[in-house]
Amino acid sequence: MPPLRTIIIRIAVSMIVGLLIGAVITEISFLFLRETARAPKVIELVIPEGTAEKVARGETPPTLPDSMIFVVGDTLLVKNEDKSNHELGPLWIPAGTSASLSLDTVQSYAYNCSFQPGQYFGLDVHEALTMGTRLYGISYSGLPLGIMIALYAIIMPAKKKTPPESLEDKQNDLTKNI
Repeated sequence: MPPLRTIIIRIAVSMIVGLLIGAVITEISFLFLRETARAPKVIELVIPEGTAEKVARGETPPTLPDSMIFVVGDTLLVKNEDKSNHELGPLWIPAGTSASLSLDTVQSYAYNCSFQPGQYFGLDVHEALTMGTRLYGISYSGLPLGIMIALYAIIMPAKKKTPPESLEDKQNDLTKNI
């Protein structure tokens, strides 16, 4: 069994390595959640003029997305610049006006929508990615990994230092070979 000081150093280094690996893994996965790494805000969706005619012909208005991603606390402000009235789920938006929808719960919504050819509009509401969420992810993956590495490091035998050969031993080996 290695001395206590060696064990403590191995545990500390193992935990640091585990947390660093956990940080790298979670930050790579958080890169894919970049859209939700922000504070809640008002997001404006503008229904352009001529949308009702395009939808009636089965065309998709080029400026309108099929779905949108939000964070909890966002407000969707829908501005209707069309000459026709439009509907988005619980919102009725008369021509030339606007309406807003507060998004306060994590959920995926599939709303009836009059400004999409498919009459459907998807809204995905996610928790905001905060520094607390990041630290939780790092600790949730890094600490167990660090513990596993530490257990392995404690079990591994320490390298034994071999004393350097003396000059006499080297000379004796040379004379034996001759």
